[in-house]
Amino acid sequence: MSDKIFNVLFLCTTNSARSLLAEAQLNALGKGRFKAFSAGSFPAGMVNSGAIDFLQHIGLPTEGLRSKSWDEFASPDAPVMDYVLTVCDDAAGDTPPVWPGHPISAHWGVVDPAKLKGNEDQKHHAFMETATNLRKRIELFVSLPTSSLDRMSLTRHLNEIGKAV
Repeated sequence: MSDKIFNVLFLCTTNSARSLLAEAQLNALGKGRFKAFSAGSFPAGMVNSGAIDFLQHIGLPTEGLRSKSWDEFASPDAPVMDYVLTVCDDAAGDTPPVWPGHPISAHWGVVDPAKLKGNEDQKHHAFMETATNLRKRIELFVSLPTSSLDRMSLTRHLNEIGKAV
């Protein structure tokens, strides 16, 4: 069993909801084997209040969550990522920086709950659906025998997980 902690960067264009939901959930579910981060190609500069409300509602910590640029993770002093996962289609189409360490990448597109128009219950339900979808994918991810799979197998598994749910 390896003691390595795997760094995972979740990307979304604005880094205001989906990528932050994924970051918080992987940090909770990763059991110390994973350290999650999030960023955006065009960050909004603020976290969507619906994402914060939802994470607090399910008991996950929200302190330290902020909307930030993916450039922070492309600098020489940034943590080296093992995995980079896009969670929105727009970010998957953006040209990313060159990531130090050449991480394994995959796309896990999910619906943007922040775009839903409706009452508070409908908005909360949209955040719940997106977070649940991400949680199921994260649970599959953390169950992978990462230390015994080669790069090609990990990439294939991550792409399959992105199509799940």
